[in-house]
Amino acid sequence: MDLAQLRQEYADAGLAEADVVADPIEQFRAWFAAWRDVAVGEPDAMVVSSATPDGTPSVRMVLLRRFGADGFVFFSNRESRKGREMAANPRVALLFPWHPVGRQVIVEGTVAPIDDEASDAYWATRPRGSQTAAAASPQSQVVPDRATLERLFEEVARRQEGQRVPRPAHWGGLCVSPDRIEFWQHRENRLHDRLLYRRDITRSSGWRIERLAP
Repeated sequence: MDLAQLRQEYADAGLAEADVVADPIEQFRAWFAAWRDVAVGEPDAMVVSSATPDGTPSVRMVLLRRFGADGFVFFSNRESRKGREMAANPRVALLFPWHPVGRQVIVEGTVAPIDDEASDAYWATRPRGSQTAAAASPQSQVVPDRATLERLFEEVARRQEGQRVPRPAHWGGLCVSPDRIEFWQHRENRLHDRLLYRRDITRSSGWRIERLAP
């Protein structure tokens, strides 16, 4: 089945309360598996939005590296713009824009660094070139030209030749612990289905499911 057919199938079926499970992480797991089966390019790509304490927003694409009961994890330079903003204002939002199949997932929550052991473990799986670039790049800072970046890269590569590239202390994982997760399904006439999971400690599942108007 091609993407157009799949998109129409999902639109025809819609998204009803009876279609979803009580745990939004498990619901995300099912949608994510379906998306990865058909996605082209980077199926793990997600949009991360952060903001300064005074509310100035910024946004960028990153890669989701794992998710589970603790939240959604990605890796980055924590001294970058997003890293500094998240340290000062831990409220963030994630968007999974699965438009080719007519779906979106929006996650809102609080971000925090993961432990060094987990960051080290992921760092060890990265290609050496990616490690070198992460160690060399002053992410989000102004640089005079491309040649400067290439020189910084070569300096790290030369210094670590024949050795492992150590993980910089400022580079590591960030975990977004959700308190709201919305599942959005395209429907005809823009009468889309939107089901929102909102944390509710009075519920046995820990979540309340509500329908939002499109």
